[in-house]
Amino acid sequence: MINIGILGYGNLGRGVEKAVLKNPDINLAAIFTRRNPADLKTSSSAKVVSIEQIEDWKDRIDVLILCGGSAVDLPKQTPKYAQIFNVVDSFDTHAKIPEHYCLVDNIAKKNNKTALISAGWDPGLFSLNRLYANAILPDGKDYTFWGKGVSQGHSDAIRRIEGVLDAKQYTIPISSAIEKVRKGKNPELSTREKHERECFVVLKQGADAKKIEQEIKSMPNYFSDYNTTVHFISKEELDKNHSSMPHGGFVIRSGETSSNVHHVIEYSLKLDSNPEFTSSVLAAYARAVFRLNKEGSYGAKTVFDIAPAYLSSKSGEELRAQML
Repeated sequence: MINIGILGYGNLGRGVEKAVLKNPDINLAAIFTRRNPADLKTSSSAKVVSIEQIEDWKDRIDVLILCGGSAVDLPKQTPKYAQIFNVVDSFDTHAKIPEHYCLVDNIAKKNNKTALISAGWDPGLFSLNRLYANAILPDGKDYTFWGKGVSQGHSDAIRRIEGVLDAKQYTIPISSAIEKVRKGKNPELSTREKHERECFVVLKQGADAKKIEQEIKSMPNYFSDYNTTVHFISKEELDKNHSSMPHGGFVIRSGETSSNVHHVIEYSLKLDSNPEFTSSVLAAYARAVFRLNKEGSYGAKTVFDIAPAYLSSKSGEELRAQML
């Protein structure tokens, strides 16, 4: 039995709690929180513990799953807790992954700990599929499409605009672009040609809708490079029709093995709940981290470093008989 701890009880932490129920070899020992433990209402019998007492659990937790955000929490939490525990995080700021890896790797190795960074579906499962496809079709081109799904970061960016009460933003892949890629045409696609963005916004009383719409559409790094549609709706409609968190996407590589002999590799996900699916990935990789640490494989790891068999609760014999 693998005893795990959860640090953080937001959407991701609650998802990990549910994932544990699907994995009979994993036990949720504790949920660590910055809030008052007495105020936290959980759906399991796991003990809720103040983060101030986390070091007391050093010998009772096999793997700590870090469920904070990539912007503020994980850059500090992963290196800090990799001194004490084997850890798994979902750090997804792509440009900063090499820096994050080096910092965590140094600390984990010094403390004989195993730390998996950037697990999830992108980075994570999509990363693996990009690697496999590149290795198989070295003469080719990669395409990644996200959606249709809720972007938590973009939704948050809208909510920070003065006059906005609440908002949800959907990233939508452009179907005509996907079809060109699937046909092996290897098109050159701009950012605007690959995705569009659809926003559902609740205004505060007296807010200027036209001004806010312009501010959204002109926001650099978020919306200015995309065709963006903004809908203003009531809070009741947002809660009724936009409370779920679906997502998904496609990883496609188009290439050739000889002149005019073309191939297309495609991997896709369609998710009812982004955080619940991501949490299930984290739980499987917690199993791998536990096994690697027992073997003395210390330091930072990514999904590229872990053999698929380490993710499964099945034995090698079962995998060879049932899945190979």
